[in-house]
Amino acid sequence: MARSMWAWLRKPYYVQARISYTRMKYLFFSWLAVFVGSWIIYVQYSAYTELCRGSDCKNMICEKYKQGVIDGPACSSLCDETLYFGKCLSTKSINQVYVGKWAEVQGVIKCQMEEAAHFDFGTETELRKQTVPFEKPTKGTSVEKFKEMVYSLVKAKLGEHVNLPDLVNLVLSAADGNKDGHVSLAEAKSVWALLQLNEFLLMMILQDKEHTPKLIGFCGDLYVVEKVEYTALFGVSIPWFIEVFIPTGLRRSVDQWFTPSWPRKAKISIGLLEFVEDIFHGPFGNFLMCEISSKNLGYNDKHDLKMVDMRKIVPEVNFKKQMVAHPCVSDLDCVYEADCRTSCDQFKKQCTTEVIQPNLAKVCGLLKDYLLRGAPSDLREELEKQLYSCIALKSTVNQMEMEHSLILNNLKTLLWKQISHTKDS
Repeated sequence: MARSMWAWLRKPYYVQARISYTRMKYLFFSWLAVFVGSWIIYVQYSAYTELCRGSDCKNMICEKYKQGVIDGPACSSLCDETLYFGKCLSTKSINQVYVGKWAEVQGVIKCQMEEAAHFDFGTETELRKQTVPFEKPTKGTSVEKFKEMVYSLVKAKLGEHVNLPDLVNLVLSAADGNKDGHVSLAEAKSVWALLQLNEFLLMMILQDKEHTPKLIGFCGDLYVVEKVEYTALFGVSIPWFIEVFIPTGLRRSVDQWFTPSWPRKAKISIGLLEFVEDIFHGPFGNFLMCEISSKNLGYNDKHDLKMVDMRKIVPEVNFKKQMVAHPCVSDLDCVYEADCRTSCDQFKKQCTTEVIQPNLAKVCGLLKDYLLRGAPSDLREELEKQLYSCIALKSTVNQMEMEHSLILNNLKTLLWKQISHTKDS
């Protein structure tokens, strides 16, 4: 009887101890969650402030403009703050990208942060000829001399072509930002800096093509292009504080669910195939797509493909010059960016110059899951067959150009027949 009474008296103590333990455990895990969450927010915020340096870029450009070093159609608006920097889209601190607004025009602002000139395979940095920003052309350079400089530069980048004089005239016309019929030294310095960038040169070459965003204006090596409504081929925008917790594989699967209807996907894909045609052995040679990513491709509200980022599209002539001098031990040493790969010549211990996969094969690899998901049942088997034939295409195969054209045209025809009778066409 006494024992049962003693147990009854001690019962509240055990209950109280259990409650205290549960409370301590709850407080510990709450504190741990707050600590981890705060650390993630701090790291991500630090990364954001390092990536998004639009004010630094603007201040640098405007300082040069006010000194009379550079000039261009966007300079006065940029420095008078009528060209606004909006949402930051930068993925590398040396390449600043922002959504912008210029008067009533929506655009994308791209600016190059200063960095020492160098060229390394596998890095984001483009080859810069000048070590001091806006160093060339120098004072006293005539328009004819500047024209010769531009010709020599594009010839070095693109190789010898009969149409080079037309391209030079196009560049000089763009350099005359105020359209007064005269290219000033400050305007020439701006355009010379921009010509060092592959994307700007490609925009000059493809300015009349449907899938290239239009150039709106420039100042120094900052330039503004047409805004693309949808800035990724597929996927959904997720806040970074949620995205950090989503595994890459799961994110890739989820992205494929957030795509337009299949006929619209087919139209976008046809646009991408047309862009591959535009840069394949055109009037200024062949260009290589060295980073095939859904984030580099976009489309407008009519579902016409628009290139979002062309910085990793390089002239084949320039690519070969760099690769032939690159030493190697294995094929792993002969990789430029993510998608331009050559083989290693084991006898010479140097990289070969021919890319293993042409642009078309890499593009088909990106489009495979995109097009097959939701494809009409009567089309799926033939579409899959053609896509795998496309992916298997190799640059080293005899008569590659003929096979390339045949596969590309067959794929475009197959898609077009399927959507030509729909309103999406």
